[in-house]
Amino acid sequence: MISYEYPVNERIRTLLRMEDLSARLNFFLDQDADFAHHAALTTLFEILDVACRSDLKTDLIQELERQKNIFFARIQSDPAERDASTLDQIEKASGELISMQGKVGQHLRDNEWLMNIRQRTGIPGGVCEFDIPSYHYWLHRKPENRLADLKNWLGPISLITDSIDLVLGILRKNARSLKYVAKHGCFQQILAGRTAQMISVSVDQGLSCIPEISANKYALSIRFVTAEIQQRPKVSKDDVEFRLSFHHL
Repeated sequence: MISYEYPVNERIRTLLRMEDLSARLNFFLDQDADFAHHAALTTLFEILDVACRSDLKTDLIQELERQKNIFFARIQSDPAERDASTLDQIEKASGELISMQGKVGQHLRDNEWLMNIRQRTGIPGGVCEFDIPSYHYWLHRKPENRLADLKNWLGPISLITDSIDLVLGILRKNARSLKYVAKHGCFQQILAGRTAQMISVSVDQGLSCIPEISANKYALSIRFVTAEIQQRPKVSKDDVEFRLSFHHL
């Protein structure tokens, strides 16, 4: 099965973008090549851009505190349900974010050298050796030295990405999932005001179709279109079996 996650609100959309960028960053950090570390640094700049678009730190603190209260309420009603590991992670992440000083990524903005590279990466081929010789020098340092720099620059931001992983992990666990069939590739459902932060659609990976999802608190619409690369996609003429999940925080 292959799953497609669709955020219903802008807050979850931002968290999913950050999660995707963080996974990409970690992939490049695990490699030694200079091009990989260049890709890691440009991905770090993307994370900085996304994190600055909203008061992400405050939103995460509020959500972690809310989840902590939910876990405490469960423990009081049924002590056997205590999940010490998750609760400890929530309390640790919340405490670290509260103690975090200043804006997210301010330490990067204060680094003139990094901001010069960030500006040049917006220009196609703008970080050639004749554009920024010092960056060319950095890329030719030993891989372990470059990696140490990257982890140092990532440091404070990792508190944000770790908290996002925790919140999204809770969101994905809180799911209500059912099987449906989209007749001739189309499916609609009235939600009647039921709230969900994220919707996921899972289909057989062998089917050459992808879901186009549109949702709000009133209705859900899914169209399965052909997974065409060379031609314009068309709505599938066949019935499509899929699993639909509603995720709540």
